[in-house]
Amino acid sequence: MVILFLPWKLISCFNPLHLFFLFLTGLIRDTMGAFLDKPKMEKYNSCGEGNNLRYGLSSMQGWRVEMEDAHTAVIGLPHALDHWSFFAVYDGHAGSQVAKYCCEHLLEHITSNSDFQRALQEDPSVDNVKNGIRTGFLQIDEHMRTISEKKHGVDRSGSTAVGVMISPSHIYFINCGDSRGLLSRGGAVHFFTQDHKPNNPLEKERIQKAGGSVMIQRVNGSLAVSRALGDFDYKCVHGKGPTEQLVSPEPEVYAIERCEGEDEFIILACDGIWDVMGNEQLCDFVRSRLEVTDDLERVSNEIVDTCLYKGSRDNMSVVLICFPGAPKVSPDAVKKEADLDKYLEGKVEEIIKKQGDEGVPDLVHVMRTLASESIPNLPPGGELASKRTVIEAMYNKLNPYRSDDTYLLKEEG
Repeated sequence: MVILFLPWKLISCFNPLHLFFLFLTGLIRDTMGAFLDKPKMEKYNSCGEGNNLRYGLSSMQGWRVEMEDAHTAVIGLPHALDHWSFFAVYDGHAGSQVAKYCCEHLLEHITSNSDFQRALQEDPSVDNVKNGIRTGFLQIDEHMRTISEKKHGVDRSGSTAVGVMISPSHIYFINCGDSRGLLSRGGAVHFFTQDHKPNNPLEKERIQKAGGSVMIQRVNGSLAVSRALGDFDYKCVHGKGPTEQLVSPEPEVYAIERCEGEDEFIILACDGIWDVMGNEQLCDFVRSRLEVTDDLERVSNEIVDTCLYKGSRDNMSVVLICFPGAPKVSPDAVKKEADLDKYLEGKVEEIIKKQGDEGVPDLVHVMRTLASESIPNLPPGGELASKRTVIEAMYNKLNPYRSDDTYLLKEEG
């Protein structure tokens, strides 16, 4: 079958019935792009600490043919905001240009605009800080549009953005698109951002007022997010302001007063993570990992690996920010984890020996057999998928000359 890669302007020329038929028959590819034969599992990692915070991050290309994610992590902000910090994840689509530009320049657009500066001249006003953040988003979007026009409109990429600006008194969650951020406080999910999807009532209303439509849960049947930076083909409706276009660059900004001792951690992640793990699942998983290691890079790596094995087909990026109230390493949890790893290694050996003369089973068979059993003390949220690396390492140790090309093994049962 021939697959057509069509720009949205051409796609939008089809009437809804024709468009629906093309998507059903697979003639139009998802705008997120094609897939590799094998996932690229090499990771970019970083970590740091300051302002009584610690952070770790991990990003992986995964199954996508291109890595379009980017991120920002800054402790101590410019313009005399030494006690403030900023973290963000950018999930690009139709190219990586907008995501890369935002990771390098969005923070400066926020902290240097007059609205934000005015908010800091006296005692910081929460509403004024929120307005300054919003202004920074609108400014960088217009700036990128100018750059794109000077290049004769060659850049049609866009990017979602989810971030936090942490002041000594408040946490400002910032969201534009369908990446997501959440705060764990007191052992539970305290807050999470709302995804901007075209079928959300308020988003759909704006799209329709701008002359667009929502088909197959996409803007004009093409773009799966209703707010993003870039995507200038969707921002050219005459007579409408920047926040009234088919796709809006306006972020939602939420201010949460900090709670010392109760605040545990913040997770910022692109939709490649949230596609396969819910808010509570991911929080439970992170909490269990923090009880066995204080290495935040390692925890971040375990998140992206687990999501890959749970079935995510997208780029994956996650930033984990820990407050002093985050869970601490527990000797009991460390022992349980070691016992679990040893148990799983024994089960792998048992499954292979059980085959006998039938030959060595493949890794898929081993994982499915384990998934059918009741295994105690698996990490909550991650379950068997989070132990895939332990299982695979033992399998390869027992079968050093056997290769297995099956990477995506979702949990069963």
